[in-house]
Amino acid sequence: MKVTIKEDLNLQDFYNIIFNENKVELDVKFLERVENSFEFLKEFSANKVIYGVNTGFGPMAQYKIDEEDTIQLQYNLIRSHSSGTSNPLTAKYVKAAMLARLNTLGLGNSGIHPSVVKLMTQLLNLDVIPLIYEHGGVGASGDLVQLAHLALVLIGEGEVFYKGERRATEDVYKELNLEPIKVKLREGLGLMNGTSVMTGIGIVNTIYAKRLLNWSIKCSSAINEIVEAYDDHLSVELNTSKKHKGQIEIARLMREHLADSTLVRDRDEHLYSGTNTETVFKEKVQEYYSLRCVPQILGPVYDTVENVSKILIEEVNSANDNPIINVEKKHVYHGGNFHGDYISLEMDKLKLVVAKLSMLAERQLNYLLNSKLNDKLTPFVNLGKLGLNFGMQGAQFTATSTTAENQMLSNPMYIHSIPNNNDNQDIVSMGTNSALITKKVIENSFEVLAIEIITIVQAIELLGFPGKVSTATRKIYDDIRAIVPAFKEDLIMYPFINEVKEFLINSED
Repeated sequence: MKVTIKEDLNLQDFYNIIFNENKVELDVKFLERVENSFEFLKEFSANKVIYGVNTGFGPMAQYKIDEEDTIQLQYNLIRSHSSGTSNPLTAKYVKAAMLARLNTLGLGNSGIHPSVVKLMTQLLNLDVIPLIYEHGGVGASGDLVQLAHLALVLIGEGEVFYKGERRATEDVYKELNLEPIKVKLREGLGLMNGTSVMTGIGIVNTIYAKRLLNWSIKCSSAINEIVEAYDDHLSVELNTSKKHKGQIEIARLMREHLADSTLVRDRDEHLYSGTNTETVFKEKVQEYYSLRCVPQILGPVYDTVENVSKILIEEVNSANDNPIINVEKKHVYHGGNFHGDYISLEMDKLKLVVAKLSMLAERQLNYLLNSKLNDKLTPFVNLGKLGLNFGMQGAQFTATSTTAENQMLSNPMYIHSIPNNNDNQDIVSMGTNSALITKKVIENSFEVLAIEIITIVQAIELLGFPGKVSTATRKIYDDIRAIVPAFKEDLIMYPFINEVKEFLINSED
């Protein structure tokens, strides 16, 4: 299957290309806009001072560049800014960044040669992944350093990942009969000056955050079954008495999950029947917050993820260069569309709510493991011999530690501006840092949920509930049991935790 890029991309387009590995094709109108933008800028820039075409960059913009040096200027920019460090970005995040940049260039506001978008499309379709490092971007003139590494590959230099191997770009191009681009006008700055890396990472983060939220809803529903909770905290009446869309939706999804459960209880039958004669109730009248307040806790997560998605897609479909080439008005506008504050702030919001989601999971886990709280399960959901065996005791340390890291990482990046570039960039977004930290928080949260879901399945085993839980919970039980066997004797846990984590990350349900 192919995804045709014509104008605006949506989240599903990204999913189809990045996750489903659909091929990319460029619409005729897309190519026309790029061609027209290039031809206009080529003509317009003659005998004019245009930043990045015939001037130096940043604080050196006051220096006019001789006509015979303008092409070399672009190559110098690309090579000098290919200075990233740390870990290489993995393929999904690089492809998302490339797709975001490709779409931005296709808006016709960049003045780059059509050969650029054609080669980028080829690289996407052939799964040739440019080497782009995590460290380097301050998110002011966009992702200058990271996008320089993309530009470096497009001119046939640097390194790529191809078929799982890190190789010289030149060698891979020869193997695949690809031609590097030749700078015609401003291809260096046009490629580098924008927010595409932080946005691409952000979009992948959003997709994984949606998946994470889905699993959190499932875990929360299953725990309500395990403790045989009353169901009125999920009722339509209670949750629609508050007007927040997210809360209403979370409650609806939990009701849907629990629709055929034989374990959740109707308060009318047990506490409103008029037959209760106790003065002290042995069973809880209402559950702890981590079970009872799930719609109110995950509702803001839902709403935030939806809004983050909206802002990211707006950015993808926006011109984020400087200057902006406007063919219709026959003019070139200088400004700051490359600034990444929108993305930085949204990534901070996303990592904040994901950290809260991991805190909810950790508290639910603690509830299951602490027999004094649940008054139903053995300590640490131990199916073996108490005192001799440990159950999930060791795994709890990992979940607690990882949640604590998330709490620390959820501090904002948006306000961590450090001036640089001879103070030309005197207030910056740190958008790529924010996106990368969010990526880490999401990965951490999958680890916490992996431990929680193993514990849930062990609890179902302990109570003899496999035949009583809802159909949706039974599927979880079966899926996890295919990875982790029911265990009484102590197991080496880390392979199982990692395998369950990968299952959660890669599951589309």
